Amino acid sequence: MKTILITEDDTALNRNIAFALEAEGFRVLPTYTVEDALMRFGEADLALLDIMLPDGNGVELCGKIREKSDIPIIFLTSCDTDADVIRGLDSGGDDYIAKPFRLKVLVSRINAVLRRSAAKGESGSDMPDDLTAVEQKLLEYLKRNRDRFVTREQILDFLWDSKGIFVNDNTLSVNISRLRDKLGRCSGGQIITKRGIGYKWTE
Repeated sequence: MKTILITEDDTALNRNIAFALEAEGFRVLPTYTVEDALMRFGEADLALLDIMLPDGNGVELCGKIREKSDIPIIFLTSCDTDADVIRGLDSGGDDYIAKPFRLKVLVSRINAVLRRSAAKGESGSDMPDDLTAVEQKLLEYLKRNRDRFVTREQILDFLWDSKGIFVNDNTLSVNISRLRDKLGRCSGGQIITKRGIGYKWTE
């Protein structure tokens, strides 16, 4: 049974999320503050973090968790500008869900992130172990089309079809750059850019 940490100061929403997750067979750890979350994240397999919290914010909390753990982290927040999303993902988040959201969609996204985390842990490939959800999907698509260029529009279409992963043209550039930097620490392949054409993966 997987354990999900919920850090959300809205008591009713926290309770509703917990109820939905328990109905799907998860164990839940409801917390309401940064302090509570820092005391309990070690018990969890995945963390759901609000950004606006009474004693701090979820982005800083994510950074503190990342200092000690690589558990998947999903942000649940009403802060949904491009800057907010980039900041959350750059802090170590694996996914970013804007409020309001449907509980069934949340459960689906949790399962998807847990599957990716498990697959990453089981694979013996020489790939970075700190890829976010968007970076993993980018790499998946580029590898699927290895040795041929794909356009930015094709990549965006693929990402939007991947269970609602949030990315647009501006954040795509950020994610491509960040993925390239992380891949630079590994051997086995690289992302090639051709101005006006797109990107391709080559090994």
